[in-house]
Amino acid sequence: MLKLKAGDTVKITAGKDKGREGKIEKIFPKQSKALIPGVNIYKKHVKGQQGQKGGIYDIPRPLDFAKIALICPKCKKATRVGFKIVEKSKSRVCKKCNKEIDTK
Repeated sequence: MLKLKAGDTVKITAGKDKGREGKIEKIFPKQSKALIPGVNIYKKHVKGQQGQKGGIYDIPRPLDFAKIALICPKCKKATRVGFKIVEKSKSRVCKKCNKEIDTK
């Protein structure tokens, strides 16, 4: 089980976008990266092909898990994530307020 999931609100803790917040759009577990729209934007030069227009496009690049911190929905603080096993089910827990993050 991963500590971060798509749809989680996170805060950027390192890099050029430090201090910004956003929601995770997609997770890349093998590279341990997360894609957050509007954050970590880079320019890509695209050559025009048949039917497609060329130009310079802004694309968001994935950020490493080490550079982002989850914002707890209960206490609204940037926190680390722990795990708690209750009756054969594993759930994520906020390390600051010790409340469950996943509510089903």
